[in-house]
Amino acid sequence: MSARDPNSAIYVTDSAKEIKNKINRYAFSGGQDSIELHRQYGANLEVDIPFKYLGFFLDDDAELQRIREEYGSGRMLTGEVKKRLTEVLTDLVERHRRARSLVTDEG
Repeated sequence: MSARDPNSAIYVTDSAKEIKNKINRYAFSGGQDSIELHRQYGANLEVDIPFKYLGFFLDDDAELQRIREEYGSGRMLTGEVKKRLTEVLTDLVERHRRARSLVTDEG
């Protein structure tokens, strides 16, 4: 998810599968190197890109706070955060796609 790599950017024309693949492959995680270490030390939320994106795109502040607490403490794993980000961004892109189809001839 870098401006230097055009294949990592998420576009409003991306499919749900493309969004999932880009997040899983390119979104840098602040999680630890192993599940054991992650459970012990938790995630570094300062460098975790999926968590930062959720800060912008997740509308539910209570859910974001819950993720902050659980992920930061190690009770939630990186894959769970990336999965939630995938859901949020896929929904956003789908809503944009539907709205766009109402004002353009494109599908």
